Amino acid sequence: MHKTTLEQWALLEKVIEVGSFARAAEETHRSQSSVSYNLSVLQERLGVPLLMQEGRRAVLTPAGELLLNQVKPLLKAFSYVETRAATLQSGMRTRLDLVVDSIFPRRRLFEILRQFQQRYPQTQVRLTEVLENARIDVASREADVMVLTRRQDVTGRGEWLMNIDFVAVAHRDHPLFTLDAPLNDEMLSRWPLIQIADSRSSANASNESWTFSTIDAAIEAVMYQVGYGWLPEERIQALLKQNLLRPLPLSHGLRRATPLHLIVKRTLAPLDEQVETLLNLFSQPPETSPATL
Repeated sequence: MHKTTLEQWALLEKVIEVGSFARAAEETHRSQSSVSYNLSVLQERLGVPLLMQEGRRAVLTPAGELLLNQVKPLLKAFSYVETRAATLQSGMRTRLDLVVDSIFPRRRLFEILRQFQQRYPQTQVRLTEVLENARIDVASREADVMVLTRRQDVTGRGEWLMNIDFVAVAHRDHPLFTLDAPLNDEMLSRWPLIQIADSRSSANASNESWTFSTIDAAIEAVMYQVGYGWLPEERIQALLKQNLLRPLPLSHGLRRATPLHLIVKRTLAPLDEQVETLLNLFSQPPETSPATL
């Protein structure tokens, strides 16, 4: 059996937080004598003084500070377990499966997840990123919410969400910029086209294409002058501003737009509160989303 209890450590933490036994007793709905007794027993069983007085305020001894810091993660974990149990009792979901195409703007995605976590801290979001042209596997098809390019790949209910702009670029020192503008397809064919594809779809790429399995790898390939490519403008804005990457002077087709669709699993009817909140966060314009919840 353990010599001490989590309750005793929690009372110690509360005393340090509020500065006195009286206020700790008030906030924990106990008598002051009960708080004093529990902390006295805690120190006696440990054989180490944990508290001392500085004026009217109770503060930790060096040993008390060391030991309480080691216990705090346990107190936090125990509080999480209790809160999660309350969530289960209320019928609120504890996990939400989300599939997002990797071309979705990262900053916006993380802001959405941050806001969701603040509102539902006990609901775990399991995020899976997929490539634009990758096949959607069975697990992803069963996700609660999906943000995908190919609406026809899944059977869920959904609608258009936004367009992702791709722009044709190359490194500023690439030989393409030494050619007479505008550039046509024949002029481009002398250098590899950098594309983003997974291992299953890369076999269908043309001989003139070099395929990479992530957006970051494709961007690096263009940065190292392996070739040129249409890259998500949002992901290369900083490189464009620094003039490290430059838009190609094409005769046509400088920009391309890929639609993203917001899809919810068909069997989720009616929608629960967390799914509705997540859908609303994705649907809000990026300039207003930080102030929503």
